Amino acid sequence: MEKLIVIIGPTAVGKTRLSIDLAHRLNTEIISGDSMQIYSGMNIGTAKASRTEQEGIPHHLIDIIPPTGDFSVVDFQNLAAKQITDLNQQNKIPILCGGTGLYIKALLEGYIFHPAPGNDPERKRMEAEAEIYGNQYLHDRLAAVAPHIASQLHPNDRNRIIRALETHAQPGEKLLTGKKTVDGNLMYEAAVIGLMMERHTLYERINQRVDQMVHHGLLDEVSDLLASGVSPDAQSMQAIGYKEIVAHLQGKTDLDTAISRIKQSTRHFAKRQITWYKKMSYIQWFQIEHFADYGQLLEAVYRSIAGKFHFK
Repeated sequence: MEKLIVIIGPTAVGKTRLSIDLAHRLNTEIISGDSMQIYSGMNIGTAKASRTEQEGIPHHLIDIIPPTGDFSVVDFQNLAAKQITDLNQQNKIPILCGGTGLYIKALLEGYIFHPAPGNDPERKRMEAEAEIYGNQYLHDRLAAVAPHIASQLHPNDRNRIIRALETHAQPGEKLLTGKKTVDGNLMYEAAVIGLMMERHTLYERINQRVDQMVHHGLLDEVSDLLASGVSPDAQSMQAIGYKEIVAHLQGKTDLDTAISRIKQSTRHFAKRQITWYKKMSYIQWFQIEHFADYGQLLEAVYRSIAGKFHFK
């Protein structure tokens, strides 16, 4: 089996730094498992590591499509699998780093998705409902029929919610139709590392990160995207941080309210991530507060990986 290291955990927990430090130590490369970092030009709001922060470590599945494009979990499965194969053939164990639980789970467990065709009348009806009752109404409907999908989608991600709902609306068909793996096995010989910290500390870090995003130019980034022709309704612009700033730039809310909503939505997203990860019994968890400093955490994670793959 091909080998893979996975660094997973809620947003703002510290996955990026750990993955880069491990990549240096293991002489390997990083594959992004983030559903928003695939978009070029969307850097600040996605907390994408800059070239400097990447410290010369090659990063894959970042900046691979324009913000006007669409991307699915199936696209991720195909591209990530190819990259994992390429790096294994170079005798490198790639590090998959990201917080999009559906992407990671689908890849590791070999989810098979049914490519059901779109249902235009149903889509138009749901779009009309969203205009009347709000996006949360559709998200609640999806949660009732496909909680495993709804837990990974923000209530404002209308396009993806409708796509999931219209697929489920077709008689006898479901978005997820099966797995390639059986009996709890994974598609890879994988060391799956989970980072966790106390909830109040995580929420403080989230709030601080949002403030830093605004300070570093999030408003200008969103304004530039809109000016370049990216529609506010594009899939990419439904991401947390972008949709709220779009509303502010359109005069629908003041800046303080927009920032507050970004923080709240991000905290809720982190909570959903944690709930999702609890279903993945193969994750080895590392509680950050249990280590005296970051160096001890890094060493403990490295030793766990070394034990898995039998190297020093």
